[in-house]
Amino acid sequence: MNRMRIKGLIRKEAYEILRDPSSIAIAFVLPLVLLLIFGYGVSLDARSIAIAEVVDQPTYLTASFLAELEHSPWFSPTLYPDQASAERAMMRGRAQAILWLRSDFTRRALSSGESPIHLTVNGVDANQARIIQNYVNGTWQAWLQQQATLQGQPLAVPVVADVRIWFNPALTSREYLIPGLIAIIMTLIGALLTALVVAREWERGTMEGIMVTPVAKTEILLGKLVPYFVMGMGGMMMSTAMAVFLFHVPLRGSLTVLVGTSALFLLTALGMGLAISVLARSQFVAAMVAIVATFLPAFILSGFLFDIRSMPRVIQILTHIVAARYFVATLQTSFLAGDIRSVILPNVLGLAVLCAVFLGLSVLRFRKRLD
Repeated sequence: MNRMRIKGLIRKEAYEILRDPSSIAIAFVLPLVLLLIFGYGVSLDARSIAIAEVVDQPTYLTASFLAELEHSPWFSPTLYPDQASAERAMMRGRAQAILWLRSDFTRRALSSGESPIHLTVNGVDANQARIIQNYVNGTWQAWLQQQATLQGQPLAVPVVADVRIWFNPALTSREYLIPGLIAIIMTLIGALLTALVVAREWERGTMEGIMVTPVAKTEILLGKLVPYFVMGMGGMMMSTAMAVFLFHVPLRGSLTVLVGTSALFLLTALGMGLAISVLARSQFVAAMVAIVATFLPAFILSGFLFDIRSMPRVIQILTHIVAARYFVATLQTSFLAGDIRSVILPNVLGLAVLCAVFLGLSVLRFRKRLD
């Protein structure tokens, strides 16, 4: 390879990027928008849950327990006169759960045995239904402990759990989502940008001029790869800075490991985009293929939103060809847990294999021919 020719091709591609605002928008504006949307607008935490309250016989204990719910950030309670009106509210979507305090609530509140409360949960959203159930149970146990302490009585419970939460003590979904989102963003940047590169050359008719030059095909691909690699790493650093300083996601791992794994994944994403751009001579087709073949699998099958271990066995096997799977696990470990080699090294190895496959495919499929 000739170093001067490669420098000339890199300079040419850099001028193309500067003259094309869409490339800069994809590399820097798109990550900014996605991070703001997911950071502030998307949350897996259930807050202000509309819950209908029904009290058969109001007493100071029922008032105390309802006050516990009202002061909780998880619930937005509304008192209904009877069970029938509460059921109508849930049928109309005004309540997600019904909490019924039975007439013997005061007598049985601090005694062992069956609880004097009855909880009905809207199970259309199974995940939220489980969250509501756990929140109510947690509030109930906390209230029982408080009342037992005030009355100087031991709380009759069979097991006292000593719960300790590692890596995300506040249990906020933002700290879980943001690192995974960075992987999705880099997939979109790398694959979409490079998928349009060669296709754009064919549409504008400039590829013919490149073909008649003495440059080798590896020099052409390298000249197009380097500028977008620099842009992608810039987008990565911007996303990391936003995660740490704007959304206050802790970065417990080393910056060196983060940059190294990000560079490897970006090369993999760029390789996917180049492989697509070599096969597609239309920017529209290349963009659609990039979104369907890279972005959607990364979004669904990487573990970003859905736990891979809960997927069917066949789908779990399929996720091994999704590069974002390895990078999402690496990012979440680096941000929340630190540099855990037993997690990072296998994922880096998987990324290295896929990087070699996609870049090798791009080199093999690219031909200096007009047919």
